[in-house]
Amino acid sequence: MKTLIKMEELAFVVLSFYLFLALDYAWWWFPLLFFVPDTSMIGYLINSKVGALTYNFIHHRALAILLYLFGSFIQLPVLQLAGLVMFGHSSLDRVLGFELQNLKEANQ
Repeated sequence: MKTLIKMEELAFVVLSFYLFLALDYAWWWFPLLFFVPDTSMIGYLINSKVGALTYNFIHHRALAILLYLFGSFIQLPVLQLAGLVMFGHSSLDRVLGFELQNLKEANQ
């Protein structure tokens, strides 16, 4: 079952790149921006609770989907780009075994 879930997550990464290709950006923007969501881990410099909150917020796929849909609705491609990069990045993190952080563990 784990393999099937990882394959599904990998399909989400491919889907995010496919949707990105429909935007009017050069292809190299996607890999260039792909690891920008990991800057959310800077919250760990404050403490583990803030780090977990910022990581979870930026890596939550619902936020990525909302950004993409809102960008589509108001015709703002940069929001679509941000949403697709966040979605693809979060999906790849899950393929590699990086899940959302447990806030209870962060409080200890």
